[in-house]
Amino acid sequence: QRQRVAMGRAIVRNPKVFLMDEPLSNLDAKLRVQMRTEISKLHDSLGATMIYVTHDQTEAMTLGTRIVVMKDGVVQQIDTPANLYQKPCNLFVAGFIGSPQMNFLEGTLNADCSAIQVNGASLQIPPAKTKALADAGYANKSVILGIRPEDIHDSQIFVDTQSASVIEAKISVYELLGAEVYLYFDYAGTQVTARVDPRTTARGGDTVKFALDMEKAHFFDKDTELTIAN
Repeated sequence: QRQRVAMGRAIVRNPKVFLMDEPLSNLDAKLRVQMRTEISKLHDSLGATMIYVTHDQTEAMTLGTRIVVMKDGVVQQIDTPANLYQKPCNLFVAGFIGSPQMNFLEGTLNADCSAIQVNGASLQIPPAKTKALADAGYANKSVILGIRPEDIHDSQIFVDTQSASVIEAKISVYELLGAEVYLYFDYAGTQVTARVDPRTTARGGDTVKFALDMEKAHFFDKDTELTIAN
């Protein structure tokens, strides 16, 4: 209630700019969601500029029209929520935006950058990303492959149609969230998360084939952590 009153006191002064420093951090989860929608409605109705500081990427993605991502006081990227999610400029932004966060796997590109070797599996790279990697001079070099949990599929149809980008792993944890299922497994020494359909038959302890949607894959330089292709 005190948070609401504080916002009300600010609104009645009819300011041109609102400065909000983590206004929802002390609220419980349910009230936080409710207040988030209220702030969004206020922004639309008042038409005032709101500068909103938060560590919660969900708040940033849902409330922001433009987001400034900072790390250690240094601006990493300024962009729209959609561009931050789809075209992060570096490894930090890619890992920060999105929940669960993007999976990162180290691999080695082949001579023409048309495939990447990850833990013995050869994953085919789409032509546009192949050209970007080749033009940047990454042939036969190690890079970091980024893939979001929702772009890892265990459905048989997807595995069959994307046979050139399949990995096999043993599921360590199965989490049912109602509308979706998170499958956790170790691959190439890294814990990987897959967000799959709740109708999946996969369970903890099962060895499952996963197909990666390489059209949505991201590639990062190992040393600079900057994006090469996405």
